[in-house]
Amino acid sequence: MKKIVKSILIIVLLFSKQLSAQEIISIEKYEVLSKIANNNLSLKISKEAFNAAKADYKQTNAVFLPNITASHTGISTTNPLMAFGSILNQGILTQNDFNPSLLNNPEQTQNFATKIEIQQPLINLDGLYKRKAAKSKMEAMSLKTERIQDYLVFEVEKAYMQLQLAYKAVNVLEKALETANANKEMANNSFKQGYLQRADILNVDVRVTEIKNQLHTAKSNVQNASNYLSFLMNDKDYVVYKPSESLTISTLNIDDKRISENRSDIKAMHLASKAYEQMNKADKMAFIPRLNAFGSYEMYDNKIFQGGANGYLIGAQLSWDIFQGSKRFGKAQKSKAELEKSKLEYNQYISKSNLELNKVKRQLIDAKNKLELTSLAVEQSKESLRIRKNRFKEGLEKTSDLLQAETKFLQKQLEYNQTIFEYNFTQIYLEFLTKE
Repeated sequence: MKKIVKSILIIVLLFSKQLSAQEIISIEKYEVLSKIANNNLSLKISKEAFNAAKADYKQTNAVFLPNITASHTGISTTNPLMAFGSILNQGILTQNDFNPSLLNNPEQTQNFATKIEIQQPLINLDGLYKRKAAKSKMEAMSLKTERIQDYLVFEVEKAYMQLQLAYKAVNVLEKALETANANKEMANNSFKQGYLQRADILNVDVRVTEIKNQLHTAKSNVQNASNYLSFLMNDKDYVVYKPSESLTISTLNIDDKRISENRSDIKAMHLASKAYEQMNKADKMAFIPRLNAFGSYEMYDNKIFQGGANGYLIGAQLSWDIFQGSKRFGKAQKSKAELEKSKLEYNQYISKSNLELNKVKRQLIDAKNKLELTSLAVEQSKESLRIRKNRFKEGLEKTSDLLQAETKFLQKQLEYNQTIFEYNFTQIYLEFLTKE
């Protein structure tokens, strides 16, 4: 008995879970955009990439800021030089310590040294250019994040329209199924009266089954479009969404649309090229000497954490790596090649964007013409179906001709809705390409 109850509970839980998974929620476009701005994973990844570039830029503060270290070291030695130097640093040297016997064979000597060191860059030209390159990279990452935001808005527009299109298809097919069932009932009545043959009834049944299959596919497309919206919003519930607005025709003026060099991704590529230019200059500046200042403050004692004696040291160093086995020459050549490559990629990207823009403009004109033709085709097929249906009722039309007219009307309706989607999608894609 317990096993039966347990099985019933499991079935109830699974059924309730399935019902919740099929929950239909009405959603508006602005809600999707709001959730994506806060939850989308691609956007979060891009922001972390920007934070990493920002951290790299902060590291270049070392070009200006000092390097400060502190240490406390303790030793115990009988080494003659170390022992004498430790006593000298501690400031406890006496006349007896110059005894040759003690100098050559010193007793065990302890020394504890506290040391604070400062290194301050003064002239580091290659570091300055590396800092500029890191800044350009950081700004480029910021612009890439901005472009990803634009792309996500574009994806939301497309996904939302796909959901609208899927519901349009469901509505059309549900009406077509009602019509097909009505025709089936009418055909059955004609069959009973001897006006139709069994083959005609089978053709009608096949047509009803075909529409049911198409309707099932359309409902699956609704779930697919809903799931994609959930993915964009990083929503793991995967409910079925229903758009608050129906799919309608939108219009856009395309005459003044062009690719702008102020578009965020194009500006990002320009900054990336600029970063390569700065790195090339940095590699060239590596041939120039560096000037750094340094200083230290030291405290010595024969007891731990004490400072009986102290002293300081300050100075400056001019260093020049004259030759590193041609390593720097190769590095400069590589950065030069990367710079030229980035310039070519930038020009290629501009050219490809203009090519895509011209293509989309032509597609928009084609979609507009197709929209007019499919709209006319829907009206013609609707009128043809009306005439054939009336003739069929009077026994003047074949069943196959009626089914053919039904099929054509359904196809033209679906084609018309698909054309609206293509027309609207082409417009939002054009806006995406020309956004500044």
